[in-house]
Amino acid sequence: MSNSAITGLTTSQVESFIEDGFVRIDNAFPTDLASQCQDELWAAMGLSPDRAEDWTQPVIRIPSMSTSAFIRAANTLILHRAYDQLVGPDRWLEPQGMGSFPIRFPSQIAPGDDGWHVDASFGDGADFMEWRANVKSSRRALLMLFLFSDVGADDAPTRIRKGSHAIIARELLAYGLYGATLRELSADGYASSERCHEALAMGEAGTVYLCHPFLVHAAQAHRGTRPRFMAQPPLLPKGEFDPALAPSPVQVAIRKACGLAL
Repeated sequence: MSNSAITGLTTSQVESFIEDGFVRIDNAFPTDLASQCQDELWAAMGLSPDRAEDWTQPVIRIPSMSTSAFIRAANTLILHRAYDQLVGPDRWLEPQGMGSFPIRFPSQIAPGDDGWHVDASFGDGADFMEWRANVKSSRRALLMLFLFSDVGADDAPTRIRKGSHAIIARELLAYGLYGATLRELSADGYASSERCHEALAMGEAGTVYLCHPFLVHAAQAHRGTRPRFMAQPPLLPKGEFDPALAPSPVQVAIRKACGLAL
C-alpha cells in the first residue's frame, strides 16, 4: 500500500483542486484491473484489439458498466480517502458502477462531440440540453475521469480549462437554486472561460482525475494509434449541502468564486 493511499491528498493538492478545479491521482487503481476493464469494454463493443480494420467509428459510447471490476476500480482506498477530502466524510454515495464511456479510436472522421461544456447535474427530459446545474451543485459531488488505457497527448486526452469552475459558479449564482439549463450555459459557447489555461487529462492506465462539477472541458479527435479507454462518471452526493457542517473543498471553491463567506 502506497503512502498516498494512507495519507490521501496533500494540502497543496486540495488547494490546487480549489483553485484549478481538478486534481490528478496516479495509481488510483491497479493496472491489472484497468486491463480487465478494457477486456470487458472490448466485449461490450463487439470489437477486438487485434482487428484494427473494424475500428470504423471515431467514438463508441458505452452507457454504463456495473461489473465487479468497475465497482472495484471506483472504490479503492486511495479514492475513498480523496472523496472524503474533497466532498466530506459520509457525504457521498459509494459508486456501484460507472459510465459513460466515450471510447475513442484513431480516425480521420471528426468525432462531432468535441465542444466545450460542463456536465448537467439533474433533469428528467429527453432533451439533455434542458438538464440543469445550480450553484449548490445539487445531485453531483464530482466529475471523475478514469483512465483505463495509457493516454498521451495524441490519444484524445480530455481538454480541461483550468479555473473555469469558478467562472461557471459565478454564472450559476444569478440563476438561483433552480439553476440553468445546459442550453443557457452554452449560449455563448463558454466564451467566458476561453482565456483559461488548458490542461490535458493524460496519464497511465489507473490514473484518475477528480474534477469540480462546474469544470469546463472538451473531447478531441484521436491522433494516436491505439484506442483510448476512459470513463467519466459522477460522484453522487448523499444529499444537499448541510449548513451545519463545514464546507467541503467543492463548496469552498464555489463560495470563494462567488465572494461568499467561507
